This record gives sequence, C-alpha cells and structure tokens, in this order.
Amino acid sequence: MKGLFVTIEGPEGSGKSTLITKLLPYFEKKEQKVMATREPGGIKISEEIRTILHKKEHTMMEARTEALLYAAARRQHLVEKVIPALTDNYIVICDRFIDSSLAYQGYARGLGVDKVFAINRFATEDCMPDITIYLDIEPEVGLARIRKDGNREVNRLDLESMEFHKRVREGYLQLVDRFADRIIVVNADQPIDSVIEEVTQIIEQKLL
Repeated sequence: MKGLFVTIEGPEGSGKSTLITKLLPYFEKKEQKVMATREPGGIKISEEIRTILHKKEHTMMEARTEALLYAAARRQHLVEKVIPALTDNYIVICDRFIDSSLAYQGYARGLGVDKVFAINRFATEDCMPDITIYLDIEPEVGLARIRKDGNREVNRLDLESMEFHKRVREGYLQLVDRFADRIIVVNADQPIDSVIEEVTQIIEQKLL
C-alpha cells in the first residue's frame, strides 16, 4: 500500500468529527488526494452494523458481542474502502479505528486489551494506521459539549456512566504509552483553530 493512513481517536465529545471536516479542505487545497471516513461505518454494511451498535434501545448488548461487531464492521470497511484508497495514494483520515476498541471494549468494558487486540489483528490482517492523533479531553468536558450540541446524535455509549467514560480515557492514555511511536496526543480542550493547526502540522510532517 501507498498513501497515508491517519486515524483520529478520542473520548466522546473530543471534537473528532469537527476536526476532520476542517482537515479535508486543507489538504484538498494543496491538491493532495484525501478522503475522510468513519468507524463504525463508511460503507453500507458497516453503517448497518453501526446502527445496531448505537441504538439506545440495545442496552442489553453483551460486551463480547459489541467487540465482535466493531471488528466485523472494521474488516468490511478496511477491505472495501480504506485499502483501495491507500493503494491509490490517498491520505485516508478515519474517525476511529482499532484504538477505540482497545480503549472502550478492551479496557473500559474489562475484556482485556490484548484479547480485543487479537480479535482486531485477525480482522485487519495487522493493517495499522501510519499515524494516530489522540484528542485528549476530560470526560466531564467532552460530555458537556455533547449536551450543548443539539445536532449531534446521542448514542448508546453516550448514556454510559461517568465512571465508564473515565475508564475510556484511562485506556487511551495507556495506549499512548504502549504505541508511542504511532500515537500523538493533542489537547482537545483548546480552541478548535489551535487543534486544527497542531494536527495539520503533525500530518504534514508525516508526509515529508
């Protein structure tokens, strides 16, 4: 594969979607081939799995079922959309990838980071991002943003306890240490223009 595989990670309300909408035109103006996508989703099958995962009514979903559904959506999205774009020399900017499963299901749900990583290594055939931007924010701040944003969908994960969201952040911070060569931390609790400037510089540096 060629191209550059960039993933944007972070807890609920960290501003991933807003950031990606700003990154796209930035690289388009530089006449670089760039594509934005998301997980779970990005293609028809994975979007249908997303609907199942995010339905507020599905509070009975068991943790391993959840982890397996995310891995299944990831597999289809990767082979149908991400890998072809990378082969065509695109910058692929993806809202969430493997690290989300490791932080949410592996750590916060208590399934075990290594066990969830094994499921996802099988699903992706060890395809990993070239670089991951982790938008770090306190759970209280991120969830307050969601409550203020009337346009954002409130999904099943938003309804989890504050303790769960704190564990998600703890999980991410452990991943930052584990994959220090790939994950770069950006403070998401600052003006969006500052976040955009910092992230564009990080990606530009990777393109050199």
